[in-house]
Amino acid sequence: MNRQLLAVAVLATLLVSVMSDFDFYKLSLQWPPSVCYTGRRCIPDIPNKFTIHGLWPQHADDEPVRPYNEDTSCIGVTPMSSADAMNQLGLIQGELTEYWPNLLTRNDQRDDQGFWSHEWENHGMCSNYPHDPFGYFHRTVLLTKTYNPLEVIGIQPGDETHEVGTILEAVKQNLGAYPQIACNTRPRALDPLRIPQLWEIRFCFNRGDPPSVLRDCPKKLAGTCSEETNLIRFPPNPI
Repeated sequence: MNRQLLAVAVLATLLVSVMSDFDFYKLSLQWPPSVCYTGRRCIPDIPNKFTIHGLWPQHADDEPVRPYNEDTSCIGVTPMSSADAMNQLGLIQGELTEYWPNLLTRNDQRDDQGFWSHEWENHGMCSNYPHDPFGYFHRTVLLTKTYNPLEVIGIQPGDETHEVGTILEAVKQNLGAYPQIACNTRPRALDPLRIPQLWEIRFCFNRGDPPSVLRDCPKKLAGTCSEETNLIRFPPNPI
């Protein structure tokens, strides 16, 4: 009996040692017109729906877990390399291209895999899936299919302005949890008034495998939004 208890204790210790030290996940979904209506070079025919920026492990204070290449103590194992991880995604590459595209071009060329590699290196390696990139990316797509911001934010793209707090309350009413709203601002040459625009909606989930239980995001605002009374635009597509 003592040997069995010792074995269980050792196994539990090993499991804890390989788990990354973080508190929750943040699913960040970006609005393509707000990404591209900033003077940046984007792919043609940008999607008319929110697309994935990433699924990010976060500490309880909402600070992001540092990337593995900056802090190998984020997890107790050596995660799969980015090159090997990309080779595991063949079965879902079509879905990733649709839901997780790289909106920005590199040397006027589309580079989806470069974006996925970046997200794996900066967030996936220190998640619950250090050896399972397929699981990490596939579960992110499934969450995105489940939580469509256009169905819960209570506004539609257009030229009107909206209070940030109104959007937060609409999501709380529809989903039972507050998201984080991130805003950006166009250069003065494109918008002399420099009105902030809705850039990303970020949903927070309790840590789980898979993450599925929504929770209030610790910080409701990010980017150029600083107050819930801020007026922001939700730019239409095409812009």
